Amino acid sequence: MLTGAAALALLPLAAAEAVESHPDLGKAEARCRPGETGPAFMVSIDGLKDRKGNLKLEVYPSNDEDFLQDDNILINAGKVFRRVEIPVPAGEAELCVRIPAPGAYSITVLHDRDSNRKFGLTVDGVGLSANPKLGLSKPKAAKTRVMAGAGLTRLHIIMNYRTGLFSFGPLRN
Repeated sequence: MLTGAAALALLPLAAAEAVESHPDLGKAEARCRPGETGPAFMVSIDGLKDRKGNLKLEVYPSNDEDFLQDDNILINAGKVFRRVEIPVPAGEAELCVRIPAPGAYSITVLHDRDSNRKFGLTVDGVGLSANPKLGLSKPKAAKTRVMAGAGLTRLHIIMNYRTGLFSFGPLRN
C-alpha cells in the first residue's frame, strides 16, 4: 500500500500517461476484421442527402453521463468509445464497428458533408441508433440504446438533416 507521499509522487506519471484528444482515438479498436463474427455492430445507413464527404460512426456507453462525452475523457476513464470513419460510398452505406462485449450501447453517425470533422448545423446530417425523433437538444441515452449480442448485430440508422428553422428529420423523397 502506498503512503500519501508516495501516491503524490506518482501523480505526475499518471497525468503524463493520459490520452490526448486526436481524430483517430477509438479507431484501432473499432476496425472490423474480414469475416467479423463479433461482438460487433453492422450498421446500414439510409437517407443520405448526397454522396459528399465522410461518414463517422461513434459508439458510446448508453447512459446520459457518457453519451456524446468527449472521446479522450471516455478513453482516459477506461470507458467504451469506438470510431469508424469512411468516405461516403457511391453505393450502399454500411459500416462495421467492433465493441468490447455484448451489452447496451448508443451510436451516432455523422454525415460530415464538408469533411471538416465536426458537426455543422446547416450542412451536415446526423443519425442515432434506435432512430429517435430529433429536436434541437441532445436526446436521452435511453432513446438511442441498442443491445449488442455476442455475434454480429445488425442495425439500421436513418439520417436526419435540418429541415426547417428549428427542426431536424429525415429527408422527404
